This record gives sequence, C-alpha cells and structure tokens, in this order.
Amino acid sequence: MADSTPTARRRFLLKGLGLGVAGAGALVLGWGVLPPRQRLHGSTPLPLEDGAVALNGWLAIRPDGRVVLAMPRSEMGQGVHTALAMLVAEELDVPLASISLMQAPIDKIFGNLAMLADGLPFHPDDQGTLKKLAHWTVIKAARELGVIVTGGSSSIKDGWQPMREAGACARAMLLQAAAAQWQVPAARCRTEAGEVVHPDGRRASYASLARQAAALDPGAPVLKSPKDFKLIGKTTPRTDTPSKTDGSAIFGIDARPPGMLYAALHLPRRLGDTLSSFDAAPVLAMPGVKKVLDLTPALGQRSESCAAVVADTWWRAKQAAAVLPTQWRAGAQSKLSSADIDAQFATLLDTESGHVYHASGEVEGKQAQALREVKAEYSAPFLAHAAMEPVNCTAQVRDGKVHLWASTQAPGIAVDVAARVAGVDAADVTIEVLLLGGGFGRRLEVDMVAQAVAIALQCDGAPVQLIWTREQDTMHDMYRPAARARFAARLDAQGRIASWDNKSVSASITHQYLQRNFGLPGMGPDKTTAEGEFDMPYEIANQRIAHVIADSLVPVGYWRSVGHSHNAFFKESFIDELAHAAGKDSVAFRRAMLVSHPRHLAVLDAAVARAGTAPPGHAHGVALHQSFGSIVAQVAQVALEDGEIRVRRVVCAIDCGIAVNPNIIAQQMESSVLFGLSAALGGEITYKEGRVEQGNFHDYPVLRMGQAPQVETIIIASAAHPEGVGEPGTPPIAPAVANALFVLTGKRLRSLPLRLG
Repeated sequence: MADSTPTARRRFLLKGLGLGVAGAGALVLGWGVLPPRQRLHGSTPLPLEDGAVALNGWLAIRPDGRVVLAMPRSEMGQGVHTALAMLVAEELDVPLASISLMQAPIDKIFGNLAMLADGLPFHPDDQGTLKKLAHWTVIKAARELGVIVTGGSSSIKDGWQPMREAGACARAMLLQAAAAQWQVPAARCRTEAGEVVHPDGRRASYASLARQAAALDPGAPVLKSPKDFKLIGKTTPRTDTPSKTDGSAIFGIDARPPGMLYAALHLPRRLGDTLSSFDAAPVLAMPGVKKVLDLTPALGQRSESCAAVVADTWWRAKQAAAVLPTQWRAGAQSKLSSADIDAQFATLLDTESGHVYHASGEVEGKQAQALREVKAEYSAPFLAHAAMEPVNCTAQVRDGKVHLWASTQAPGIAVDVAARVAGVDAADVTIEVLLLGGGFGRRLEVDMVAQAVAIALQCDGAPVQLIWTREQDTMHDMYRPAARARFAARLDAQGRIASWDNKSVSASITHQYLQRNFGLPGMGPDKTTAEGEFDMPYEIANQRIAHVIADSLVPVGYWRSVGHSHNAFFKESFIDELAHAAGKDSVAFRRAMLVSHPRHLAVLDAAVARAGTAPPGHAHGVALHQSFGSIVAQVAQVALEDGEIRVRRVVCAIDCGIAVNPNIIAQQMESSVLFGLSAALGGEITYKEGRVEQGNFHDYPVLRMGQAPQVETIIIASAAHPEGVGEPGTPPIAPAVANALFVLTGKRLRSLPLRLG
C-alpha cells in the first residue's frame, strides 16, 4: 500500500518542487498556475473552550469579549507574539490587550509560505518571468506542504496578508450581524474597540454578535489602507514583557507534568563514534537512578548514537550519565581536524568551478587583463548557537499516544519525528509549544525531540524531561558552516570596479537538513551557501559569483542570518579593500555603485549621517547589506583599549518595509548586533582528533554586558511590504568592525573571529 502519511506527502511535494523550479517538472508547473488554496479556514474547527465562537480558522470571540487568536509562530524573544497580534487587532478594531493567544493546531493554513519562497536563488533585482513563475509555484507548494515553522525572519512577512484578512473578515461578519439585528445597511455602521457602532448611538459588543456572525459570509476581505492604521506603525510595548519580568513565563525547560522523570545523555566524545556497549550496573546503584538506555536503535541513522540515564532529578541523571562506563566504535570522522577542513576548502577552490549563482558581462577578457587586479581570500569558522535555554524536550508515551512539551521552532516536524520514533500516526501526537529561551535556528532541529520520545517509550507511561548540558550543546550542535571565499576584482583607470569574480566554499545546510528531517538526499544548489554574495546590490557591470558545496562530516544547521552571517563579512570587507586600493572614501565608493538603488542609498546615508565623525582615538567602519528582504547599514565606532578590540557605538539604519512595531524593530537590531558581535570577536568552533575543542562560555565566549556597545537604530519610513527583522542586523556588524580596525591599525583582518595578534 502506498504511504499517504503527511510526512510522505511532504517528501513527494519537496521532490516535485525541486523538479518544478529546475524547469523539468511539467506536471508541477502545470499545477502551479492554478490559484493557491485559501488560508482563512482550517481543515478542522479550532479547539476552543469557555464558549468561544470561531469566526474563521484564526480567531474566535469569547463571551467576555476577549479575542482568541491561534498563534502558529514560536516566541523566542523576537516579539512575534506581539507583532502578529497587532495585525489582527488593527483589522478587527480591538485593543491589543484584549487578544489572548492559543497555540495554533497543526493545520496547513498556518504553514510558513514566505520562508520557503525566500529560498529561491534569484537576485533581488531580477523581475523576470522565470522568477515570478518559480515564486508562484513555491508559494503553492508551500501551501500544500503546510510546514509550520518559525525562521528566516519571515513571521511578519508571511502573516501580513492572512492574519490581516482573518481580522478583516471577522470584522465584516460582525458588522453584518449588527446591521441585520438593527435592520440597517452595514455601510452605515462602524467598529471601534470591540464594538459595532451606529450613528444614532446604538452599540453592540462583538461578544453579543459572535454567534450570529459565525453563520455569515464575509465576502472578499477588504483590508485597511495604511493611512487608516491606528496600531500598526506605532511603538507598542510587548505583551510578553510582564510575564518574563515577574518569572511567570513558561519556557520549554519549565514544563512540569505530574509524575515527571528526568533524563540526561551520554554522548560520544568524538564525531561519528557509535555506542557498542555500556555497563549499567554501577550507575543503576546510584541514588535516584531508574533506567539506563541505549537510544541508538530507536534513533536510527539520522541522529547521533548515545545512551541516556533516567532518574528522579536531573542532577542525579546528569551525574550518573557522566560516569556511565561505555565502549565506542570509531567512525570515519574520528581523526577529523580543523586543519583537514581548511585543506579541503583550499583544494576545492583550486579545482572546482562551482555553481554560478549570478553572472553578468564579461569577467575575463583582453580588456580586463590590462586593468589593475586586486585579490583576497577570507574565511569564517564553524559557530555554535549558544542559546541561553539549554536544549531540552519533555515527552510522554502512554496508551499509544505521544504528548510533547517543547520549545521548538518547527512543531509540525517535531510531531512527525515523534510519530516516527514512537511508531504511531502523527494524529496520535500532541504538542505544547512553550516559550523559547533563544532559538537562532538551533530549535529548527528536532534531535532532542527524537531522543526524548525514545526515552519516554521505555518509561512505562511517565513523562520524561530531557535536558542537555551546556557542554553537550556546544560540542554536539548543528553548527553554522565554516566557509572560505576567494575574490578577484579589477579596477579601471578611474578607480571603479570593472569586474568582480567571487568563488566560495562551504557545506550545504539545506542538504543536511532535508536528510536529517525528511530522509531526502541532498542535491542541487543551495541558496543559503551563496546568499549575501550573489545578491549584492552594487552596480558592477561584469561579475561572476559561484559557490562550491563541500561534503561535510561536521553536522551543520541554520544559524541566525545563515549564509549572510559570513558572506556579508567577505563581501563588505573586500569592498572596503577595493575602495582603499582605488584611493577613495569607502562610503563614496559604495554610493557610486548604488545609483539605481535609492533605498540602499538612503539607508547608507542615514547611518553615516547619524554616526558623524569618530572621536579621537576611535575609528568608524561601514557595512551595507541586504538580507531577508531588509536593507541594513551599520557604522561601528571602534577603539583599541589595552590591546583589546572595543566597539563603543553602533549606528544601525534599516529599511524593512512597513514598520509594524518600531519598538520591536529597535530591540531586534540591538539583539542582532550583540549576537553578531559575539561571533565576530570570539565565536569559533574547532576540531582536533574528531572532537570539538570548546565546551562552555569560558572558551566559547558571548558578549558580556560591559562589552556591549550603544546601539542606535534608525528606521527608514517605507510603504513597501514588511520584510525580515530578526536577522538582518547580524551580517553587517563583523565587516563594519573589521573595516574600522583597518582604519585604526592599517591591518586587514580577513578571518573570523577578529584577532589582532
């Protein structure tokens, strides 16, 4: 019998999508021209309580007048639970404080379409038919896949249309209900603060109209014009601040189902080692220890081999797991070193042409040979995510059902992997998505979910909370890929860039992610490897940007800003090198290549103007970068103090389209700068003899409060569609600091992290 499970259907669509984008899937392309499926009504009614009445698949009205909003995105500090609720509150005409959130069910209307569409490898300036057709097809495929995921700085971008439409449709239904009750034209009524109001003074609360409204057809949604916005665009406090301030907020690690046990892992010391045996007896004799388990058979080839200890407290489980006597079989990676990876990258750059993501004009030729050539090579290391909340998951397997409590960015994928490990249907898995103490892409992975379910399977129906140690999190992460980039550019007699040739090398995150989570083989190009290089805005007539995918024994995963995180450093540092070689001011050099990009130019000018002149003993460095649809320019004010790099001030200008909540945008720019600065100044994962050399914050440092610079954010006014905010502030900070250091020292730092010695 054919496999018709949701996971199987996703695999089929992912394969078909690949064919369609490549131009080879006629069937998929034919299907792609049909209208996309609606996103207003779910496949099943919302699971509501307390007499709430659903008006569509997104929201309901309670008898007390509060609005219940189904929230499909995870809150990991980026403020989406506030910003997305603002979209609905705006169109529904209710106070933001009147909205209560419920976890959205696993339903395809909540799938993230924008994140998948942003994975297409087209240049932002490309307005061609192929790009439009590919985008349309991917949007349709994403709607069918219905993957509920929070990432790619896409929550507002994806929710902008369907969540506003949900609010607008509900408002239209309530207007109709009041008009029918009063026997007046609906056009004579208006809404405000959760009520329908007639000019003669009659008022009806949404709560009193909800049941009648639920039976009405709203018609096509009519959205507000931006000129009529009352909430969108206003600086608004975050709704999650009080609970995070008083300690009542519930994160994944705070789950406390009755009768819960705790589990800790015993992971291999070297990459790729497989557990062959262990001696459980001495550990079972320790206080509170309940079980010692080999998880390898249940996890299969997609997860790391390991053992687990279950106890009545996590400390006891951790202490016992640490001393569990084990024997391991060495894997192919057991001798891997960072030097091996560096050598592999150098060889690939020398011998492979790579996939060309963007090309225009003629990079090589007789005329080009006569021009001045500048060459440089840059590198960036593996990086860990280092989220403050340790990796964790709580699972219970009882009576053929699985219940999860998880701080995850991918609840749908978590449900699928739990069902696979437990041997049940996905319909028999429920999940409670709790707050995330940082995600940064690490919680797009579901390895901790598979491990927790594999443990719970053997715990006689008791819920079990699995918690990783900080050392395990650092040494067994899915890392931001290491990368190397090689540049060659030619300058004409006027000091302008005549040609630009860029080839880089790294592992493919997407290939590995599809294999780990969907069982699909990695194939074809991966946009994340070259993003930030091939899609630059600079107007250079002759350019070629290519990337070589390196086979990687090291597990790699999505990290805040993904490929942009290192490619921006490569690209913006080399732009500065060329400006210096041409004898030109670095800002003027950039401005001259942005004649047809007024939005980029405005962002750059705003940051530079606000930054002013660097104080004595300090220097300014500039970087401009577009990622996740948003344009960011940063000016870093840097000094050398007692031989240490100190970043004292960062001016950050952003054009992210319509600014839904300026307060959240400013917070995310500050967060992104500090996150990127931690990586730029100290982030590095290295391998020796198959083992990660870093383990905790003493040797994998994050920025301390005393090291944090003042961050000033400028939000450029825009009427464009909202774009990403959570990640675009991270890529420019490393090159901005490196460029400032060149002004201070005359030394060009081409490797991350930035070190003067």
